Amino acid sequence: MPAADLPLLVRAALDAGPIALRFWKNAPRAWDKGGTAGPVTEADLAVNEQLEATLRAARPDYGWLSEESADDPARRRAERIFIVDPIDGTRAFIDGQDGFCHAIAVAERGRVTAAAVYLPARDLIYAASVDGPATRNGDPVRPSDTDLPGARVLTSRASLDPAMWRTDRPPPFRREFRPSIAWRLCLAAEGRFDAALSLRPCWEWDVAAASLIAARAGCVATDMNGGALRFNSAAAQVAGVVVAGPRLHGAIMGARRLAEPADPPEGEEVA
Repeated sequence: MPAADLPLLVRAALDAGPIALRFWKNAPRAWDKGGTAGPVTEADLAVNEQLEATLRAARPDYGWLSEESADDPARRRAERIFIVDPIDGTRAFIDGQDGFCHAIAVAERGRVTAAAVYLPARDLIYAASVDGPATRNGDPVRPSDTDLPGARVLTSRASLDPAMWRTDRPPPFRREFRPSIAWRLCLAAEGRFDAALSLRPCWEWDVAAASLIAARAGCVATDMNGGALRFNSAAAQVAGVVVAGPRLHGAIMGARRLAEPADPPEGEEVA
């Protein structure tokens, strides 16, 4: 029921914003989750609690996958599931930067059908359903139509590793960075940047919502080897992500040295 789920996701994301903003620039308690999982704050947990209460009350038969919730294997048996990152860009949030967001998706049998990404400090809401347009604050968005030389690509420094490219050197794109993976995909969806990519595994909650927004805007959204993005896996990971308009996506994939992802995903990508 994508048409019914989308207003629910948008409202939940908007309602989560004031919770995050109460902590933002107010020295929230923060700690490291250990390993490569990255930081978490009391704001992440407060937003997660609110989203889970709201969304699961509205759709009690949906499964639940969130960065800040203990994983319940029962989600794998659910026909539909919420995939949630309460605050994507936690490092930016801790630093007082405004590039953090709430990313919320519904996936049905592995395919995202409704999505919302909200940046409360910027009051930007991106949204899409599988049978409707992608929007930014209610207005439709479209990606750019450019080729690889000179393209502005949002990605981390890890993507410049020569081993990832057929010519043993990265293509002649202009690398830039934003702290939230979900926001990066949305910026590519609206044509503010030409592409967004991660050439290492990603957690599903980082990319699920924004991948649908990008696809409904007119981007091609795949994993780093050009494969379809599927969600609600046992590992809760996808094999990287490449989002761009059709021409640029094809050029990126033509330049890529395809490989199986070897390293586990980090909690958040860093510049």
